[in-house]
Amino acid sequence: MAKLDSFDLRILALLQADASLPLADIAEAVGLSSTPCWRRIQKLEAAGYIRRRVALLDRDKLSAGVTVFIAVKTSRHSMEWLERFHTAVHDLPEIVDFYRMSGEIDYLLKAYVSDIAAYDALYKKLISRIDLSDVTSMFAMEELKSTTAIPLGFAAEGR
Repeated sequence: MAKLDSFDLRILALLQADASLPLADIAEAVGLSSTPCWRRIQKLEAAGYIRRRVALLDRDKLSAGVTVFIAVKTSRHSMEWLERFHTAVHDLPEIVDFYRMSGEIDYLLKAYVSDIAAYDALYKKLISRIDLSDVTSMFAMEELKSTTAIPLGFAAEGR
């Protein structure tokens, strides 16, 4: 797919805000008729700009309102250990984000749990699967900003 133009960026912005918008509403908002708009959405999906469309659920209503960040330091830095760690984390549904970091922390995990006891159970599952050198858990006291929207200014033409 060629570089994204202003129509593509507006389509992506609308879909990031509400992926359930009817095609006619998207087309009208970006100034296209439905067929060209639909073709653009199809191309954006085929090119991987749109990975999937999901529903964002209310964590509090689903008893998963506690956010915990788990910082892991390790003395092991081999591909074999990383693959084992990835496998250990992969099928734990409470862990929603998993990053390899630069700096003092080697890995950062983000998990959603219902309470401290649920986190303790998650922690015990994790350490039963792999040896960790140093684990620090930080509980979010208040969520001040959380978004799934990616800033689209970087993708604008001319950059």
